[in-house]
Parts: sequence; structure tokens; C-alpha cells
Amino acid sequence: MKLQRRIYPAVILFALMLAADAAAAEPCPGNPNALGTARVLKVEHGRYGTKHFPQTLPLGPREVVLTFDDGPNPPTTSMVLAALARDCVKATFFLIGRHAEAHPDFVRKIAAAGHTIGYHSMTHPMTLVSISYPAAVDNIERGIKAVDKAALPYHAAPFFRFPGFGSSPALLAYMGRKGLAVFGADLWASDWNVMTPQFELSLVMQRLEQAGRGIVLFHDTQMQTARMLPAFLAALKAGGWKVVHVVPARQG
Repeated sequence: MKLQRRIYPAVILFALMLAADAAAAEPCPGNPNALGTARVLKVEHGRYGTKHFPQTLPLGPREVVLTFDDGPNPPTTSMVLAALARDCVKATFFLIGRHAEAHPDFVRKIAAAGHTIGYHSMTHPMTLVSISYPAAVDNIERGIKAVDKAALPYHAAPFFRFPGFGSSPALLAYMGRKGLAVFGADLWASDWNVMTPQFELSLVMQRLEQAGRGIVLFHDTQMQTARMLPAFLAALKAGGWKVVHVVPARQG
């Protein structure tokens, strides 16, 4: 009986945490069978993604967070945004600073659609630990400034993903001092490799079933991913998966 009393509050706490972030699903204009966004999760600064860190986001069974790296790239990012809009799904885009500088209109389109914008360095060196610490910090800072400027009047979230997942204790400490949440991933589509959209769909769904939940990494710069995305969202819907949209606990 004492054991039950110790476990029960923890279960209730997790359930209340999920309920507190949940928002009532709104109709999706023109698509009554849309996947939609199940809930919004407010994220504090920390480190998330079991491919890189010991912990991840507090997701329930069959909950996924969709993230896209390396954009914006107008031809493919426009296709990704259109697919997400058709299903009323919100995602997080980790933008490269030089791409944001080149296409500020697309940065604003991403933000205006209600998606979360995060940072992914200025030039995407492979990796930040392959250059000196001062050079890495400079690359990060320039990337943040470029994305922030391109996003105006919208605001980016204090979220960062290391290019190539290459971090170091010193750079992670730097992120902590800046109050940035560091995102890894729980699984990815390996879409940096050439494959057909059909193969990518099969691969990522297989990995999702194995993981059961998690942060999924795509690249909105990849045409195969842009072409695959409508079928992927349909597969999530058919499989009973729920999309969680991550936002900062405190903006500004």
C-alpha cells in the first residue's frame, strides 16, 4: 500500500503536466480529416533528445515533435510549409543564419504560420567542435543575430541545435549561460542520404514504431523530404500518432 502511495502521485503529476499544455483541437479549414496539432508543450532551457543527451522532452506514448533543419530553402521549404498547413500541423525550424539572411521573407512566412523558429549557427560548420572555441561562439552569435533580424517583427525561440550534433562541454556550458535550450533528436529520417520519398517514409515510420515517441529530425532543404511529407502526415494520422508543438516557456 505504501508503494502505491509513492507511485500514484508521480503518475498523476505526469498526467496533469500533459493536460496543462493541451489545447482543444481546432477544426482545420478545408480538411476535416487533418492530423492537426494535439497539444503545445512549453519548454524550459535544458538539453533534449536521447540520441545525444540522457533525457528528452516529456512526451506521452505515440507523441512526436517534428523538427526541420538547415532552411530556409524556398523551393523545398515552401512545399514543407504547404503540407504542414494542409494538416494544421505545427513544427520547429532550426535555421542557418546565412540562409535566413538570404531569404528573410521565408523566415517570416514560417513564423507567421505559427511554427517555432530556432537557431542552427551562421554557416553550419561540420561541426562547431572542429573549429576553435572563439570561432564557434562567433558563428553561433552571428547566426542568432541573422535569424533574429530576418524574423522581425516575429521572435525566434531560445532553442539551438548543434550542426552535425557536434557539441563540447565548453559549448554546452555557453548555451546554459545564454539560457538556450539545446535540441538533439530521438530519431531521424537520415534524409541527408539520397533515397526515394517512399523509402524515407518507410524508414522513419519504422523508427517511430521502434521508439514509441520522440523528437523527429528532418531537413526542409531536401526535396525527397518535401515530397514525402504529405504521406508522412497521413501515416501519422492513420497510426494514431499525435503531434506536439514545442514553444519557449518564456519568450523574449
